[in-house]
Amino acid sequence: MTSPDQRGSIHSVRVYYEDTDHGGVVYHANYLRFMERARTEMLRDCGFELDRLEQDDGVIFAVRRASLDFIAPARFNDLLQVETEMIAKGPVRMTFAQKIYHQERLLCRGEVEVVCLEASRFRPTAIPARLAAVIPVPPLP
Repeated sequence: MTSPDQRGSIHSVRVYYEDTDHGGVVYHANYLRFMERARTEMLRDCGFELDRLEQDDGVIFAVRRASLDFIAPARFNDLLQVETEMIAKGPVRMTFAQKIYHQERLLCRGEVEVVCLEASRFRPTAIPARLAAVIPVPPLP
């Protein structure tokens, strides 16, 4: 994994047989799984583990909105690069732009918005200040 700056990262994902459909290409829903892993790794690279955020701060994150554009198929055994950049944040939400490549060919791009929730009540709550301070991005409108 490389981390070009604090706003973004690149995470490698191998396509396994279980990720493909009958046609031998990655099933469309699995692109969201790959993006989820890359967002988790991006936060890990910044020093934040999701389980520790839940235990120490009492927060979890949930996807509020996702929009994907499928451009070309990924296939079994491809080594993919998932590029993740936080493009906006507000008091309780963060928006990520993500792109999935295979050998520099863009396969899928998307935008995913996550919200911070109180783990005990599943109610919106402020992103912990120590996390919000790590990644400088423009505020959400």
